[in-house]
Amino acid sequence: MSRSLNKAMLIGNVGQDPEIRSTTNGGRVATFSLATSRTWNGPSGDRQEKTEWHRCVVWNAGRGQAGEKGMGLADVVEKYVKKGDKLYVEGPIEYRQWQDKENQTRYTTEIRVRELVMLSGRAGGGDFDGESQPSRAARPAAAARTGGAQTGGEFEDFPAALQDEDDDLPF
Repeated sequence: MSRSLNKAMLIGNVGQDPEIRSTTNGGRVATFSLATSRTWNGPSGDRQEKTEWHRCVVWNAGRGQAGEKGMGLADVVEKYVKKGDKLYVEGPIEYRQWQDKENQTRYTTEIRVRELVMLSGRAGGGDFDGESQPSRAARPAAAARTGGAQTGGEFEDFPAALQDEDDDLPF
């Protein structure tokens, strides 16, 4: 059986604040550009750099209906991702074409983000994927960043646990 794989994995910086749109059926989509750079020494020893820009599209996977719990990935991007943030994104490369107003054929290449990891190191960063809520470790940090109270969370006493002198470590 023959198999194929279409998967892009990028680490880069967000070029501008994400643009968020709603579809007619209530879905949400976020788009942003991600810059990746490489540097090398030229033939004369001078340092050179090249930056590539990648268009990233993030959909709320199966969400958008009223009453559903949790955040979709586009909602996470809207709430936490800002210009300059360092991100890891993963997803398939998609090519699209359409006719513009002047009836010209236009083409675009996009990364359809299925997984997102915030690498900026600010409070609120964490692992997110299109099928689940933010990881448990990221939820308290996100609440702390937005100033919201965390009720019923698993990690309410976590800072106190770090200060506890009595641990079971054998060293």
